[in-house]
Amino acid sequence: MTINYLKALDFAKRGDWHAAHELIQSGSDIMSCLIHAYLHRVEGDLQNADYWYQRAGTDMPSIDLTEELAGLYDRAREIP
Repeated sequence: MTINYLKALDFAKRGDWHAAHELIQSGSDIMSCLIHAYLHRVEGDLQNADYWYQRAGTDMPSIDLTEELAGLYDRAREIP
């Protein structure tokens, strides 16, 4: 199953958390986990966010959410 990362990020940017989560929740690859973590961080569920960051092999970032979203967009654009 191919996940449209940019579409999920667009939903997140527009504040449609549920639509973004619906698109991304079935993924288990690193990018899906990073976006999933970001969404839970936006939601304020830091324990769940931390779980997804760990699944992606990283720690929760200390940057603000706007910066993180921009970085996720940059990373998603590099994926063929």
